[in-house]
Amino acid sequence: MTKDSNKSNKGEKPETTKADSLRLQKFIAEAGLCSRRKAEEWIAEGQVTVNGKVAQLGMRVNPSDDNVRVNGSQVRPRISEKVSLIMHKPRGFACTNDDPHAERIVFDLLPKPYAKHRLFCAGRLDKDSEGLLVITDDGALAHRLTHPSSEVTKLYMLKLSRPLEPDHVPLLEKGRKVEGEFLRIDKVLHSKSNKKFPKRVEVEMGHGKKREIRRLFATFGYTVERLKRVSIGRFSIRNLSLGQVRELTQAEIDLLFA
Repeated sequence: MTKDSNKSNKGEKPETTKADSLRLQKFIAEAGLCSRRKAEEWIAEGQVTVNGKVAQLGMRVNPSDDNVRVNGSQVRPRISEKVSLIMHKPRGFACTNDDPHAERIVFDLLPKPYAKHRLFCAGRLDKDSEGLLVITDDGALAHRLTHPSSEVTKLYMLKLSRPLEPDHVPLLEKGRKVEGEFLRIDKVLHSKSNKKFPKRVEVEMGHGKKREIRRLFATFGYTVERLKRVSIGRFSIRNLSLGQVRELTQAEIDLLFA
């Protein structure tokens, strides 16, 4: 053994091992700042530092030893209980907490006791859409709900500008490229009330890009006049009135993935 190997590195932190570390984006999400996907965006944009150095995607950190900062503010491990809410989102409210130009946001509808929590949307609905929305500070839950590999099925009810042509159903399910993105519907179903309301359609999606349903239908000459998400997994919006917010039980969280 050399003398160098016996030297004490008092001024250096020990290397982080996989046993006591987390991926950086997971640590930020579990601290309650945002979803894991948003944390990845922050890292890619250079907004995150670890021990004074600009972070890179794929880094691992030790929450007890490493100094992680987002835009200069230190990220601390979350100690308190995580909160997960369900909301029947009305139209006209944006799913954002970082857009100063949004006139009304879904967080305005939350009861006051939740104001102290750093909550975010686990899968968004655009401002003109309504329906089932999960709001949480649990980054792991948000990741499971939104990552394509989880294949959590969401059911949407649509009202189109004109009746859906049968020939368009397989084409919507096959998908097509729109503005450089490949968009598709997993499953197109005629609404149970289709005979009475021929413009009503139901679609199932296990994934979701920004305004994907509206954008894809538009390429076939339809305007989606109304879009409502009625279920996530086996959890239904039934018995949840418009604008209502309440905390999810563990059994209900399990239904989201059933």
